[in-house]
Amino acid sequence: MKPQHLTPVAAALMLSVPMTWAQDAAQDAVKQAVSIVPSVSVTETLTNNVALSSSATAQSDQVTEIRPGIHLNIDGARLKTYLDYSLDHIEYAQGTSASRNLNALNTFGTLEAVDNWAFIDFSGNISQQAVSAFGTQSTNNTAINSNSTEVSTYNLSPYIKGRFGDFANYQARVSRAVSSSGSAAVSNTASTNSVVTVSNASAFRSLGWSANWSRLQASYSAGRATEDDNYSLGLTYAVTPQLNLSANAGQESNNYTTLDKQNYSTHSVGVNWALSETTKFSALTGKRSYGDTHNVSFEHRTARTVWQYSDSRDVVVTPSQSGLGSIGNVYGLLNSLYAYVTDPIERAALVNNYLTTNGLSPNTPVISNLLTTSVSLQHSQNLSFALLGIRDTVTFLLNRTDSSQLDSLSNSFDSLSNSSAIVQNGLSVNYSHRLTPDYSLGALLSRQVTTGNAAGQQTTLKSLNVNLTGKLGQKSAASLGLRHVVSDSLAAPSYTETAVIGNLNVQF
Repeated sequence: MKPQHLTPVAAALMLSVPMTWAQDAAQDAVKQAVSIVPSVSVTETLTNNVALSSSATAQSDQVTEIRPGIHLNIDGARLKTYLDYSLDHIEYAQGTSASRNLNALNTFGTLEAVDNWAFIDFSGNISQQAVSAFGTQSTNNTAINSNSTEVSTYNLSPYIKGRFGDFANYQARVSRAVSSSGSAAVSNTASTNSVVTVSNASAFRSLGWSANWSRLQASYSAGRATEDDNYSLGLTYAVTPQLNLSANAGQESNNYTTLDKQNYSTHSVGVNWALSETTKFSALTGKRSYGDTHNVSFEHRTARTVWQYSDSRDVVVTPSQSGLGSIGNVYGLLNSLYAYVTDPIERAALVNNYLTTNGLSPNTPVISNLLTTSVSLQHSQNLSFALLGIRDTVTFLLNRTDSSQLDSLSNSFDSLSNSSAIVQNGLSVNYSHRLTPDYSLGALLSRQVTTGNAAGQQTTLKSLNVNLTGKLGQKSAASLGLRHVVSDSLAAPSYTETAVIGNLNVQF
């Protein structure tokens, strides 16, 4: 493990396990529900192109991975936490690369520090991501690829909420997010977002009001700092218990496109409509300093299907805000498809059960993220569908993201520095069939096309993964898989890769 990653991982573990303090301080009558599951996974990969080179220089290799990990769930009265961490040690039998270690972390949770008043939300993620949108793209973490780097993102968000008698509700929150990578070509970022909201209490019935203040400060190791202050007043009206209308007007002051902060007027209108318990629609459209902004979402569920659609256009300050960042790997894909499960702990359990049953690694890349080193503008559209059968499960994701650099005064360098706009179109289809109670067959098909508006900026990445997974015992499972990847690029070497993967996973 690289020394610079020891501290973030330790910090995440400390954030996720303040269990003793919570029990001693609170002495709650409700006992903490704690689940700690250590595991060890061994994976052997036989690949015909370990360095993702063109066919003329492709090298074969046998890659061994030993991945110890720990899975933690705490579902207590005061603390709710999910953590999944693993350290992947990789060895190359033919000496095509030196051995190396990769971290993988996904954690989040909430601590109720003071009864029904003070809370702390926290989250952390470590994953492998592409440095450049037009460099060599890969679908696995064992490939020798200089365009891949390890990115760590952490967020700590304390907040308080309460009521001023029967007059108003209040909430004050401060969120601190930091992101760092192992590549000098990617800027480390840090942001602080402070938000205060005061709104009418429920006693005012159908007519509601709100007053909001926020300040977002962001800094980049390879760029300049930015700041945005926002003040607004809003009104809401409940036409029916299921249909709510809203309007908002205010002012913001930022230096996203100028050296000094400038003042701008803002406004928005919105609608929230719960057509039924299983069908929901919301839409918000408005104007900010950088132009039109909107956020539209639709969700519909039946006994066996889940349909979801979202369309948003907004500013992106840190990598953790990026819509693609949340669905960049298999875990993120499944987590978005199970979004109708509102409890994040329950949702994480569903995702992990699906991954284990189908022999899927949660860190397998599906759709690449776009790493930026300055404030950018992003228009993202996502359409997903899940068919949940008794023995068959099909998930479908269609994504389109249009990104452009908003801060043209920044001296940082990233994929948007040489292209005023980058469009990423992604498609992912995942199919799973339960052969027997202990064996299943799965297939994951993905395709992504990344295009810039400059010459030579186009990359197409297609991959197919097929896995046969079965239980060997109560706490062990094995899988055998086949992977085929085709990459066509104008800016990097095109390549094809075929690999056979065997995996053994044991829990303790």
